[in-house]
Amino acid sequence: MGFAMPRLLARIALLFVLLTPVALSRPAMAEDVDVALVLVTDVSRSIDDPEYKLEKAGYAAAFSSDQVIHAIQGGPLGAIAVAYVEFASSFEVRTVLDFTVIRDRASAQSFADRLSAAPRAFWGRTAISAGIDHAVQLLAEAPVTATRRVIDVCGDGTNNAGREIQEARDDAVRAGITINGLAIINDHPVSWTFAHVQPPGGLTAYYRENVTGGPASFVLEVHDFAGFGDAMIRKLVSEIAARPEPRRFATGGSTGG
Repeated sequence: MGFAMPRLLARIALLFVLLTPVALSRPAMAEDVDVALVLVTDVSRSIDDPEYKLEKAGYAAAFSSDQVIHAIQGGPLGAIAVAYVEFASSFEVRTVLDFTVIRDRASAQSFADRLSAAPRAFWGRTAISAGIDHAVQLLAEAPVTATRRVIDVCGDGTNNAGREIQEARDDAVRAGITINGLAIINDHPVSWTFAHVQPPGGLTAYYRENVTGGPASFVLEVHDFAGFGDAMIRKLVSEIAARPEPRRFATGGSTGG
């Protein structure tokens, strides 16, 4: 009896040593969400600081709204994952807030508060294509499993830096991602920005023809930054509540399909 106990303890210790590395190396299970959404926001030099503050206030108001909370909780899984990216020129793209799972008012408010507190990232030209490419990579590496993947682009001008916007859009759509747009119309542009913010046919048509794509994609239009929050509420509710054919996109897996 005196010899059996030490041998038993030794075997238990050995078993613990053998199993511990396996447990430590096992990856965490990806969390299931209805939508993985990347907010891609234009902070180029055509947007001044007061307009930027209105953008940020609009995002905060949207994520604090009853409509958005109800849309999130009304989904099959009752959760979404959201990341926030700012872009200007092709070398000026930053993930300001990485993916955050939102499933209730508290998590939505926490995301809104962190977004509001983040400083402006850049002042440059407008490389929408770089913002989209960055968002595609974020979605490919997202630590969630999502039924749908959406890139939400908002801005006040055309793509005037980086690679062709149509190429970035087409690559994203081929990866099974939907791109929606919020075109902020500058009705009183200064002379040096006129062609950039009011292209032939209008900015909304430009977004529809060159930026957005994928299943159920759409463009909303707002004519002043003060209306940004209301437009973002409508946009988020439409994106969250969409019900296309279910497909699951897992962490780091194939993005095609």
